[in-house]
Amino acid sequence: MTLLTLFLFLAGIALLVFGAEFLVRGASALALRLGISPLVVGLTVVAYGTSSPELAVSVSSAWQGRPDLAVGNVIGSNIANILLILGLSAAITPLVVAQKLVRIDVPIMIGVSLLFAWFARDGSLARWEGVALFAGAVAYTVFAVRSSRLETPAVQAEYDEELTESSAGAKRPFWRLVALIAGGLALLTLGSHWLVEGATAFARFLGVSELVIGLTIVAIGTSLPEVATSVVAAVRGERDIAVGNVVGSNIFNLLLVLGASALVAPGGVAVSEQARGLDSLVMIAVAFLCLPIFLNGFNLRRWEGLLFLFYYAAYLTLLVLKGGQSPSFGLYAQTMGFFVIPLTILTILGGLIVYWRGNARQ
Repeated sequence: MTLLTLFLFLAGIALLVFGAEFLVRGASALALRLGISPLVVGLTVVAYGTSSPELAVSVSSAWQGRPDLAVGNVIGSNIANILLILGLSAAITPLVVAQKLVRIDVPIMIGVSLLFAWFARDGSLARWEGVALFAGAVAYTVFAVRSSRLETPAVQAEYDEELTESSAGAKRPFWRLVALIAGGLALLTLGSHWLVEGATAFARFLGVSELVIGLTIVAIGTSLPEVATSVVAAVRGERDIAVGNVVGSNIFNLLLVLGASALVAPGGVAVSEQARGLDSLVMIAVAFLCLPIFLNGFNLRRWEGLLFLFYYAAYLTLLVLKGGQSPSFGLYAQTMGFFVIPLTILTILGGLIVYWRGNARQ
C-alpha cells in the first residue's frame, strides 16, 4: 500500500463529508424556499443527506462487484450510529427520546433489521428484494411527512432552530442552491470511488476481508455526517433531534441504501456468511437494545451512553481479533459471552421493569 492510496482513502472520506454537507445545505435551503416546513425538511432532506455517504459508497461498491464493502458499510454504520454516535452524544449530555420515536420509529428500525436478515438468509439480496426495500424507503418517507403534522410545537421549534443556516441560505440566488446540490453530488461520487479503492487496498495490505474494512473504517467514515449532526444537536440542547437523526438514518440505510445497491448490482448483492451471522445479529441486538433503554423514562442517560461506547469498543476488538485470525479470539469471545451478554440482558430487563412499574403507578 502506497502513501498515494492512503491519501486517496482519507481524501475520499473528506469529500464524502463535504459532499453531504453541501447537498444538505443546498437541498434544505431549496426546499425551504419552495415553502416546505423545517420539520418536513429535517425528516426528509436532512435524513437522506446524512445517509448520502453510505448510499454513495454502497452503490459504488455493489456496482464494482464488491458486495462485502456494500453490505459491511450499512451494517457497520447502523451499529456505529447507535453505539458510537448515540453513546458519544449521551456522554456529552443526557438525551431526551420522544414517545413517538419509541412507539413507532424504533419498532420500524427493528422490523427492517429483521427483514434484512430474512432477505439475506439465502446468501444474497435479489433485485426484487431491492425493489421491496426501496419501496419501503419511499413509504417510510411519506409516513414521516404525514405524521409530522402531529408533532408538538416544541419539536417543530427544534427543527426551526436546527435549520437556521438553511433558512438564511434560502435567500441566495436559485442558481447557487442548484450549484451546491450539484457540487455535493459530484463530491459524493468522487469521494465514494476513492474510498472504495482505498478500502480495498487497506484490506489487501492488512490481510483482512473487505467485510471487516467495511464494518469498521468505511462505516465510521461514512457515519461522520451523522456524528456531526447528532453531537452538535446534543450540545445545542436539541436532544430529540440527536436521537431521531440516528434512528431515521438506520432505517434509510437498510431500506434506501441496500435497496438501491441490490438494484444496481447485476444479479443482486451477495451477503457473506459472517455478515449474515455475527454482524447481523449484533445489528439486530443493538436495535432491540434501544427499545427498553429508551422506554426507561424516555431518555438516554450519561451512564447508558458510556455503556454504548463500551459495547462498541468491545465489538471493534472482536472484529479485529477475528479478522486477523488472532489465537486470542476464542478466549475473548468466551469472555464476551460470560460478561457482556448477561450485562446486556440485565440492562434490557432493568429498563423494561422500570417502564412497567411506571405504567402500573399511573
